[in-house]
Amino acid sequence: MRAQLATTITPEEIVRLVGAGIAVVREPERLANEARIYTSCLKIENPEKFDRKSPTAFNQWWESVTMYLGFYPETNSGQKIAWVGTLLLDMALVWHLHRYRELRDNDTWVNYSTAIRAEYRNEREVADVQLKLGQLCYQGSICTYLTEFRALNLFA
Repeated sequence: MRAQLATTITPEEIVRLVGAGIAVVREPERLANEARIYTSCLKIENPEKFDRKSPTAFNQWWESVTMYLGFYPETNSGQKIAWVGTLLLDMALVWHLHRYRELRDNDTWVNYSTAIRAEYRNEREVADVQLKLGQLCYQGSICTYLTEFRALNLFA
């Protein structure tokens, strides 16, 4: 004959055990939802458009692009490439579309970012910034002077 266990489980204990089991199963889902909530609540504006003709220096524009993408780390390689394409105008957009037609889904973010920097890097930009740095003058506000000096020094 089998020995019977004389343990009684109350309805409250059953509810507690089932609830604990559900919580364990749903924990990864809860963490994923929390991450989505925090990311989706914060929005930043896109960098300005780049057309190669504008006075915007490519290096500064590209820095704003990489900062923006750092804010949205879940973005995949194809999405990054397509998004940068939306920021390009005129001949820069023609360059982007030509590259897309040639490579389609075989392009990677590493290769794309290397190619666009090689294509649009302004060799004179550093020299121009160094010239501006040499011409920088104090004009009544040490705070303004130091801010301009630091900004120019970063690019020089």
